[in-house]
Amino acid sequence: MLGFYIHVPFCHGKCPYCDFYSRPDSAGGMDAYVSAVIAALAPWRERLAGRELATVYFGGGTPSLLGAQRLGTILQAVRQGFSLASGAEVTLEANPTHVDRAFFQEARRAGFNRLSMGLQSANGEELRFLGRAHSPQQAALAVENARAGGFENISLDLMLGLPGGSREKLGRSIAFAASLEVEHISSYILKVEPGTPFAARGVQVPDEDDTAEQYLFAVEELARRGYGQYEISNFARPGKESRHNLLYWRGEEYLGFGPGAHSFFGGRRFYYPRDLEGFLQGNSPVEDGTGGDFGEFAMLNLRLTRGLRRGDCLARFGAEGGALFDEALENARHCPPQLLRADGEAISFTPEGFLVSNALLVKLLGEEL
Repeated sequence: MLGFYIHVPFCHGKCPYCDFYSRPDSAGGMDAYVSAVIAALAPWRERLAGRELATVYFGGGTPSLLGAQRLGTILQAVRQGFSLASGAEVTLEANPTHVDRAFFQEARRAGFNRLSMGLQSANGEELRFLGRAHSPQQAALAVENARAGGFENISLDLMLGLPGGSREKLGRSIAFAASLEVEHISSYILKVEPGTPFAARGVQVPDEDDTAEQYLFAVEELARRGYGQYEISNFARPGKESRHNLLYWRGEEYLGFGPGAHSFFGGRRFYYPRDLEGFLQGNSPVEDGTGGDFGEFAMLNLRLTRGLRRGDCLARFGAEGGALFDEALENARHCPPQLLRADGEAISFTPEGFLVSNALLVKLLGEEL
C-alpha cells in the first residue's frame, strides 16, 4: 500500500498547544505553494508507475484555508500523475470556521471524500483556553454543511487532560460529538510541547492519575456510543477507521509533500524542512536514515488494538520475523495481564496498557525507544 500526505502550512493563527509547522496565510503565498507542491509531485510520476495510491491526506496547518479551488488543483495533479485505487480515501482537514456549504460541495466535487475537523471540546471555556476560534454551535453547523455538501465520512478531534478538566466535561464533549453522528472521533491527551506558547506560559497539565482516569473514561464512553477503539487515540464506527493513519501504523510506505512533511519509501526516511520559503524555491527533502526494521514495525503495530500479529511479522520479515515475534511473546508473559493480551498469534495492549505503552515496548522489544 502507498499513501500521499500533503502538508498545507497556512493558518489564521497558531493555537497555543500546536507544534505542527504553520505560517500566516496570504493569497500570494498560497498560489506559490500550490505550484510548488505540483512541482514536487512531478519527479515521482515515473518512479511510481504501476503503483496505486490507497490514500491521500491533506493536513496542516489549516488546509481548508487554501480554498476549494486551490485544493482541487492539487488533487487534480495527483489524479493526473498517479493511479488512485478504486475507492481511495481522500481526506481533507478543516477548521469549523470559514467553511460553508458551498466550500464543502466544491471540495466534494473535486474528489475529497473524508473530512477531519478539530472540535477539541464542546465547552466554550475550554475552547477559549485552547485558542480555538469556533463555538460548539459553529462546529455543529460545519458538520451539517459538510453533510449537505456530500460528505459521508467525517471525523472530529477531541482533547482530554486539559487543566481544570473532568470526566463530566469530557463526557459532555463526547456526547456532543456523538450527537452529530460523525463516523470517527480522535481523542488526544494534551501535551505541552517545547517551543509552544503553552510551554512559554508554563501551562501545567493534570497529574498522570487524573489524565489516566479521563482516558479510560473516554474509551468506555466512546464504546458505549458505538465508537470502537482501534488505535491509542482513535475510535470509529465499524468500517470507518482512518485508512491513511492505518497505513502509518502498519508500517506501509508513504510520501509527504510540503514543508515539514515526512516520507518513508524504499526503506528510507526523508523529510522537507519546516521552511516554507525553501520549499517554494524547490529545495529537496533531507535524508533521515533508514526505517522499517522489526522494532519499528512492532512499535507501530502495537499502537493498534489488533496489536502485533505473527502472520504480519512472517509476511514482512520471513522466518526471522516469526522468531522475533516469539521473543516478544516470551517477554509479554512477564508483563502484568491487565496491561496486555498475548497468545501464540497476537500481542496487543489493553486501554490500561496504552497509558504505559513506552514502558511496555521496552519490556517487549528489549530496547530503548
